[in-house]
Amino acid sequence: MLSKALEMEKKGKAFYDQAVHMCKNALGIEIFKILSNDELVHTERIKTIYTALSGGGKWTDAWAAMKFAHKDLSVLFKELAAKRGKDIKADTGDIEALGIGVDFEQKSVKFYQEHLKSAADPMERKFLDQMIVEEKGHFAVLVDTKQYLENPAAWFSEKERSGYDGG
Repeated sequence: MLSKALEMEKKGKAFYDQAVHMCKNALGIEIFKILSNDELVHTERIKTIYTALSGGGKWTDAWAAMKFAHKDLSVLFKELAAKRGKDIKADTGDIEALGIGVDFEQKSVKFYQEHLKSAADPMERKFLDQMIVEEKGHFAVLVDTKQYLENPAAWFSEKERSGYDGG
């Protein structure tokens, strides 16, 4: 499981690194950079676990000390979107890259959920639970970014609801 997880996370980082250089939209670039860094954290966590287990050790929560350098992605995205405003243009390639990222993160969530079903060790379960939460966060921010770039005014109307609740 860890070998496959490591391979997935490395592929994710490589994809996001490539997307950073190909993306033409500043918001997309920021999101891809954040996700690339997150995938690096995931990779380091998995390597830490693998090293401990292959050395005859057992599951520990040493990986949990490896945290992301940013706050909650949904909050961060709303701040970035508000900074960019409603008048934004997106390249078709940017939208496609976001769609690929959405698919990738969805597969990651499913992978970790499948392995959670058979995980017996409490520390392994804790790790898998955290990975699921984080991959779902990646999925959500990619969906939000894609929707925002496709139609910023509609995104603000749906997500911010400021015109509807008087806020």
